[in-house]
Amino acid sequence: MLGRYLAVITLAMFGAQVTLAGRVTVPAASFDMGCSVGDPDCEADEGKAGGVPVSVPAFLMDRQEVTVSEYRSCVVAGKCTEPLTNRRNQYCNFDHPERDRHPVNCLDWEQAAAYCEQAGGRLPTEPEWERAARAGSLSRYPWGQEVSCAEAVLDEVSPAPTKQEPDGCYTDASWPVGSRRANALGLYDMHGNVGEWTASWYAPDAIAALYAKGNLQGPAQGRQRVVRGGSWDEDRPNLRSSFRNVKPPQQGDSIYGSIGFRCVAEPS
Repeated sequence: MLGRYLAVITLAMFGAQVTLAGRVTVPAASFDMGCSVGDPDCEADEGKAGGVPVSVPAFLMDRQEVTVSEYRSCVVAGKCTEPLTNRRNQYCNFDHPERDRHPVNCLDWEQAAAYCEQAGGRLPTEPEWERAARAGSLSRYPWGQEVSCAEAVLDEVSPAPTKQEPDGCYTDASWPVGSRRANALGLYDMHGNVGEWTASWYAPDAIAALYAKGNLQGPAQGRQRVVRGGSWDEDRPNLRSSFRNVKPPQQGDSIYGSIGFRCVAEPS
């Protein structure tokens, strides 16, 4: 079987280059970052309606969220530390007998960053993440103005007639990666399933004050890291392309069952 990061033959797909190794080339582009036109749910830190132009160089991004199986291989190799396990909490995927293809979750920011480093990459900056998630779209979600379980794994909010738990599209858990259609760049689960750690510290005005002015790294320090994409137990507004969730880098007594990650790398 080909390794996840082996450089091999590439295929033309959705206007991007998809390697058999599992990373997609996201072409360089200037895009409107922040609050989408016509979005009534935008919060103050998402900036003005219609967004602001932000230019992002080309980069490679994992086609899917890092899975339990992939992360376990890093732990076995002695290069990663074990996240919280399913024995600790039912929503943690690590060591669940049926969740090897689910995204790894319940881990700190440092653990995600360490995995990406040993895999020859890094966590995406916040502008890189939104550029990839929008995939050329201007709407609240890349497919349009609304979202449901047909497009993403989320909290459906309204209970089903059987009164079953609506989280995770009525499974009360994440789903295997790639359970929904990829976006126009060939990236899966950018919205829903698990939220994703970014490399960026949080600042309320970062979009206009830093990213739009060419500082794509964002604040040099802070107290919370930015998490993007929304998750299996969050409602529709949290899955919007512009929504900026924030969490302390270490989960401590909390359990980050809603957060996973994917890696990016520089083009070769």
